[in-house]
Amino acid sequence: MSSASGSRVVVTGATGNVGTSVVRVLSEDPEIGSVRGLARRIPQWSPPKTEWSAVDVSSEQSGLAGEFAGADAVIHLAWAFQPTHDPAVTWRTNVLGSIRVFEAVSAARVPVLVHASSVGAYSPGPKDRAVDESWPTHGWPDAAYCREKAYLERALDTFERDHPDVRVVRMRPAFLFKRESASEQRRIFGGRFLPAQLVRPELLPFLPDVPGLRVQALHTDDAARACQLALHHEVRGPFNLAAEPPLDAQVLGEMLGSRPVRLPRVAARSAVAAAWGLHLLPASPHLFDAVLRLPLMDCTRAHTELGWRPERTATEVLREFLEGLQKGEGADTEPMRGRRVG
Repeated sequence: MSSASGSRVVVTGATGNVGTSVVRVLSEDPEIGSVRGLARRIPQWSPPKTEWSAVDVSSEQSGLAGEFAGADAVIHLAWAFQPTHDPAVTWRTNVLGSIRVFEAVSAARVPVLVHASSVGAYSPGPKDRAVDESWPTHGWPDAAYCREKAYLERALDTFERDHPDVRVVRMRPAFLFKRESASEQRRIFGGRFLPAQLVRPELLPFLPDVPGLRVQALHTDDAARACQLALHHEVRGPFNLAAEPPLDAQVLGEMLGSRPVRLPRVAARSAVAAAWGLHLLPASPHLFDAVLRLPLMDCTRAHTELGWRPERTATEVLREFLEGLQKGEGADTEPMRGRRVG
């Protein structure tokens, strides 16, 4: 995308966790002339230089090509995590909806597409060393989230082959958190029966230490800055995005003052599976399986080619998120609304 003042950027999924951060960052960028946010419901929130359109990417009558007409870039973030008990529904939004976005980018002759992929697209990998963007992206096939992210990696391979004139950037962030996303993510992953002790970790007598439960995190605003930088640099391809340090029971125990206690994988998974089967927990045991197998990511490419580095550590991100959980924090959009529970 040209760095000249007045560039027009369209953002799908603009009212969610990542979308609100991306829209805010772009609205403050002097080289961006206008931002059009696409979401199923138009919010009351009105940042500078931003207009809204009510669009559902899962609908065949979404009119995406018209929304993209004249755009210098499209940042595709629209995604549905629920219902995990009916993966055909999320497939329609996440996979078929994304393919509609890709086709509309081509039809409207948009020169830049930034796509939100994920660490979840990666095949199982090591927890004791970091892998770069060449690691296979076949996902964990039993988890719908990973399966859908991996499928879209293949769809983009074909799209790039057929449309070499479009500069495609794939962001592969770690798990994304911010204070304002706390209520939304509690509803999506924890549900209304989430024990209060997990919202206030200082009340936990011990911290479960499950083998393989070592993951990376990133502040959503830091991921948004990477998307912004991708608009201003002539880069293509995938970028890993994560903050240090990796989070495991030892790191969390030191942070929260809790004692890690070893818990076998089978016991932990059985508890998650039982809660999910009873519709007490929205997060599926299949996603739990995937998390135990996700590799740690090396972010050297983002550092060197984008000039990107996270402004917050992973422990700072988690502290902010937990504070948001305790206070029922949210934002002025429908998906992000705050709600204090328990």
